[in-house]
Amino acid sequence: MNDKNKTLFSEFNPVSKQEWMDKVNIDLKGADFDKKLVWKNLSKIAIQPFYTNEDTINCLTNTGENSQALTNYRAIRVQNAENANKLALKAIEEGMNGIIFEVVEHIAVSELLKNINLNEISVSFILFSNELSFATEFISFVKQNNVASHNLKGYFDTQLISNYVTTGKLDNTNFDVIAALINLTAEFPNFKAITLSGSEYLDAGANQVQEIAYTLNSLVYLIDELTQKEIKVQTIFDNLNINFAIGLEYFIEIGKFRAFNNLLQEIATKYGIVEFSKTVTAKTSIWSKSVTDAHTNMLRATTEAMSAILGNVDGVLIDPYDKEFNNPSDFSSRIAGNISTILKEESYFGKVSNPVDGSYYIEEVTFKIAEKALELFKAIEANGGFYTSFEGELIQEHIAQIRQEKVKLISQRRLPLVGVNKYPNLMEKVSSEILSDSYKITSTKILKPRRASLEIEAIRKATEELVAATNKRPIVELASFGNLTMRKARAAFSYDFIGVSGFNVQQEESYASALEAAETSANSEADVVVICSSDEDYNESAIAFVKAFRALNNTKVLLLAGAPSNIDELTEAGLDGVVNMRSDVITTIASIQKKIQQTIKA
Repeated sequence: MNDKNKTLFSEFNPVSKQEWMDKVNIDLKGADFDKKLVWKNLSKIAIQPFYTNEDTINCLTNTGENSQALTNYRAIRVQNAENANKLALKAIEEGMNGIIFEVVEHIAVSELLKNINLNEISVSFILFSNELSFATEFISFVKQNNVASHNLKGYFDTQLISNYVTTGKLDNTNFDVIAALINLTAEFPNFKAITLSGSEYLDAGANQVQEIAYTLNSLVYLIDELTQKEIKVQTIFDNLNINFAIGLEYFIEIGKFRAFNNLLQEIATKYGIVEFSKTVTAKTSIWSKSVTDAHTNMLRATTEAMSAILGNVDGVLIDPYDKEFNNPSDFSSRIAGNISTILKEESYFGKVSNPVDGSYYIEEVTFKIAEKALELFKAIEANGGFYTSFEGELIQEHIAQIRQEKVKLISQRRLPLVGVNKYPNLMEKVSSEILSDSYKITSTKILKPRRASLEIEAIRKATEELVAATNKRPIVELASFGNLTMRKARAAFSYDFIGVSGFNVQQEESYASALEAAETSANSEADVVVICSSDEDYNESAIAFVKAFRALNNTKVLLLAGAPSNIDELTEAGLDGVVNMRSDVITTIASIQKKIQQTIKA
């Protein structure tokens, strides 16, 4: 186009957000916009179906560097210095540029860090005991090896807040330890002496707003304690490393990290701090992992790592996919480390500016999370602060409410977990030993990191124990007849729904009539029979099916896929229950198991 005054596509008039809304409402034909298209997540944030530049009024400044500087961590539990060193060197060879040593007992630092170039490799330490002696030896080793002060990267983690929220006990001497660590690392600005963790909140079932708010509340509490030990606020902020878990809600998690950075800056400003140096380390969550169809954990870890990187974190720790039920193998550890490497190098995360910067959607989500987190933060401070609120179990109560809501949604399959409550791998064999009995609350005062799938795992465990006791896996037959489309749809739904139990769910058996289906399935080897057809067919022949079936067999579990209008009459005739979108998978399968066990005992 030669006319400089003529812009590209100038013949198209700009479309306002209201015009888009008017068009959407026409297409909805009177249906409620909010109910149909607005998603409300468990942080009580309303997510709109689309955003335009008119929404940028709420944008927060949050542009980050690309992931070229990302620290790719591997965690190594240290019980023997020589073995831990070998594992660390192997990790570095496999592409890791950061090691987190879990120091369970005092070991020789020189042996642990042998041949590790601290000018290039970040090293961090989770300290369980003898904190100061180990830390002092480490700093002495660093100086003896002439590591440049700005090149030393990593952090110390005394687990002050982590231990408190998971045990209910606070060791006040830990504040003295942190103060000493700050002084010890004063010459190394990129090595952080203070680690605060918010991962325990999310792994106990909290939402993103709670994770941010309670972490910031614990920071204020820490500042109050350390300033009494004559540690300057500027020094505290400059020594901060924040550990967060990464949840499953991809876009919300991106907004979470970005919202936290904004709120942390705002709180620092209230203390008169304009600039400070901190790091944020993100770890794949325990909450989102499963022990059934465990390889899907690799997919979860990938999306979690992506959301953390796009949220501008400084480091990522990806747990091996089998960590929840096994000692990680070389393979699972290598694959975990490869995830962030592939994202950085092959997916170009490390070669472009952050692609979500300026996204209307992400900016709006970030703003809403920050707004609600700040509101909750202020409420906890008004209640006396972090320590008072935790001792009074207010924080635990709030998290328990969200956890219960999440578990309910998972049980209703409205919050899908692949391989857990949806799309189960029916070919998989799972030992009952790795499955959980259920989630047992031993104390309302402490937070217990857990998997979201525990209640469903308990159902699967009951099945595996039943199989071990009887040497027979319960068989489920999907008996279908009538309308082809509906019977196949309901058979497929039932296959997926009941497959969560670990039963042997057979492929759909199609019959010419309801009577043939009833008589044949009543005499089959199946322990459970599910009637699959259309509502019209149910109205005509469901009662006859149930009566004919019960005349031949009174012990099998008989279910119906759908929501019949005459459920009371069907139940009176001998139907045990229904399977549909509103069914609770835990309640339904537990009732099936109960009747099967009663039949076996009889």
